[in-house]
Amino acid sequence: MSFRDIGLFLRSARTDARLERLRPALGAAGALEAIYAADPDPWASASHRYRYQHRKYEVLASLLPPRRFRQVLDVGCGLGLLSRHLAARAEAVLGIDVAPTAIARARGLHADRPNLRFEAHDLLELPRSFAGTFDLVAVADVLYYISPLDDARLRALAERIADLLAPGGICLLANHYFFGADRDSRRSRRIHRAFARSSRLAVLAEHRRPFYLVALLQR
Repeated sequence: MSFRDIGLFLRSARTDARLERLRPALGAAGALEAIYAADPDPWASASHRYRYQHRKYEVLASLLPPRRFRQVLDVGCGLGLLSRHLAARAEAVLGIDVAPTAIARARGLHADRPNLRFEAHDLLELPRSFAGTFDLVAVADVLYYISPLDDARLRALAERIADLLAPGGICLLANHYFFGADRDSRRSRRIHRAFARSSRLAVLAEHRRPFYLVALLQR
C-alpha cells in the first residue's frame, strides 16, 4: 500500500453509503445499477492512482492451487478486473454481475481477452445449466451487499456456491477485514464461518491480509 491508498478506502466508503441510501427505494440490484450508471468506476477499482486493489487481485490469484482451471466463474465481477487476473490461469472465465452497466463496461475493458466473457446475472437466480459447471468460483467482496444477510441466507449462499462447483472444484472467498471489532469485519467473519460449516465444502486454506480475509474451499 501507499499513503495515497487511504483515498481509495474513503471513496469506497462513500460509495457504500450511497448504495445503502438507494437500496430501500431501488432494491439491491437497482441500487447497484444506479451506482454504475452515475460513475464509471464507483469503487475506483480500475484507477491507476491507487495500488491497493491491483495488488489485492494479484495476491488472490497467487493463492490459488498451482494448476490451470477449465471453467471459472467470477461472481459480482463489477468491471472485471479480478476476472482478467483469473483468465491468465484458465481456459474460460465468465464474470457475472447484477448491474448491466458494469457488464457493458467490463466487456469494453477486456475485449482483448478471448477467453473472458461477461453476462448480467443475479447469483440467486442463475440458470440451472450452471450447476456443477465450474472448477473455480471466485466470490470476492460481494456477499455483504446482499440484504438481508442472516444466518439462513448465508447457509443458502454457501449451498448455492457448492451447487455451481464441479466435484473437486475450488471456491475462492474473499471479504473485507479491517480491525476485528468493526461491523464490516464481524460480517466478514460470519460469511466465512457459514461457508466453513457447509457439509459440502472443505476448507483447504485460510489467509489474512491487509485488509481482507481469504478462504479456499473445495467441493
